[in-house]
Amino acid sequence: MTTQKPYKVLLYYMYVPIENAEEFAAGHLKFCKELGLKGRILVADEGINGTVSGTIEATDEYIKTMKADARFAEMVFKVDEEEQHAFKKMHVRYRKELVTLRLEDDIDPNVTTGKHLSPTEWLEAMQDPDTVVIDARNDYEYELGHFRGAIKPEIKAFRELPDWIQENKDMLEGKKILTYCTGGIRCEKFSGWLVKEGFEDVSQLHGGIVTYGKDSETKGTLWDGQCYVFDERISVPVNRIEHVVVGKDYFTGEPCERYVNCANPECNKQILCSEENEHKYLRGCTHECRVHPRNLYVKEHELTPEQVEMRLKDLEKETPVQG
Repeated sequence: MTTQKPYKVLLYYMYVPIENAEEFAAGHLKFCKELGLKGRILVADEGINGTVSGTIEATDEYIKTMKADARFAEMVFKVDEEEQHAFKKMHVRYRKELVTLRLEDDIDPNVTTGKHLSPTEWLEAMQDPDTVVIDARNDYEYELGHFRGAIKPEIKAFRELPDWIQENKDMLEGKKILTYCTGGIRCEKFSGWLVKEGFEDVSQLHGGIVTYGKDSETKGTLWDGQCYVFDERISVPVNRIEHVVVGKDYFTGEPCERYVNCANPECNKQILCSEENEHKYLRGCTHECRVHPRNLYVKEHELTPEQVEMRLKDLEKETPVQG
């Protein structure tokens, strides 16, 4: 018999007009804090997008209150059970866009978007030889896990995706296009943009990777690795049939699913790295980051200049794959 965990993590979004969105965001922050929630919520004139964590009572009350508002009555909440909060603080911020594409002519997903596929439909469509699967996330998300055979656009930020598509249009000609992201919000706009650009057969994974991993029929089939999430958990499992590690240690290329941020706060690059290599390389992705005067690893471990120099000399004797 499984016991329910004491906390829940809610992931949700909805494209719906919100009048006085900045004022709404301020009031919503107060409401969330009163409930004891922690998380990150973005509010825009075009809607809301959030991930919050809290006790069962607090998250249930949050869902109840949101659904009582006619604007959010149909909003879908993806729920994970956890042992503790998934965030350290509570933030509600106003943004011009829920997802940053910065298009000259913006897309309204309620008017133009790709066809929504259920997990079962998605699994079938992925295996069609005339299909191209595009990962609409950032590179570091892809590197931790992705659908088998999915294309990784060479981008650092979501707003770069339209330009990448334009530069690689040939590979998509005459193909059925499938696109996916973590919870679905990025694909709502991206698939709509593809439709607007003239691509005729465009579909998206309804509810994103998170919904696919919870589906009782597909059980996460054909997903390799883990799914990157934007909270303290860093990643969540998807494939419940087999687990294939696709992540590679930044320094050695060995299988790895552990993300850390470069210790140089001016860099802060996310890298996959074993605990052993974190210590070995002073959590610096390059030599410059290792010797940076503000290196947080050096500060956290109270290393003396002599100790740092000794480690750097040891590294000079080796030839790492990267860094």
